[in-house]
Amino acid sequence: MTDAIRVVLVDDQVLVRAGLRALVDAEPGMTVVGEAGDGDSAVEVVSHERPDVVLMDIRMPGSDGLDATRRICADAALADVHVVILTTFEEDDYVFDAIRGGAAGFLVKDTEPAELLRAIRTVVAGESLLSPRATRSLVEAFATHAKPSSLSPELDVLTDREREVMRLVAMGCTNTEIAERLFVSSATAKTHVSRAMIKLGARDRAQLVVFAYETGLATPGWQA
Repeated sequence: MTDAIRVVLVDDQVLVRAGLRALVDAEPGMTVVGEAGDGDSAVEVVSHERPDVVLMDIRMPGSDGLDATRRICADAALADVHVVILTTFEEDDYVFDAIRGGAAGFLVKDTEPAELLRAIRTVVAGESLLSPRATRSLVEAFATHAKPSSLSPELDVLTDREREVMRLVAMGCTNTEIAERLFVSSATAKTHVSRAMIKLGARDRAQLVVFAYETGLATPGWQA
């Protein structure tokens, strides 16, 4: 199946990889094309296979998932690869750094199978896994440590509407939700998001969220 979503699994636990492989391979339109048990092997497999999605564990012996994510996302030849971090939610302190490094988002390891499969399709479609309330709360918690006291001059390249849209993206709003809040079409909302990403050099929506927090445009607990 040439149009199947191609997935690479990275986890040091063989049983975890086996379970994920069984789940993904059983889903129509998806296939596992490689596995790795550490960061160095992950970079090698991803460079060779050029998958659409990498499900990446953070804590592994040797080179960890954070280092592997940075290396993969820094490689221009792998610009179309979407890295999704697998986390235990409360224990992985490096999730925020992983997203800053280029990851498209993250999932907790006890995510329901249907939700994991939906997440894979979500990142392939160009969205980030930052919309669920629990996920947003975790990002806000990490962002507290990076939030400056005033707006960064880096935001000067954005129009007022682009800043407004960027705040909503940081809240986890989809393009449809942004459109509803601002009384514009979904296509217009998408255009504003895309322009903000281009102006700020963001790889995807996840990095746009990180940038919103780091520049002071969005703050933990911010409400529209």
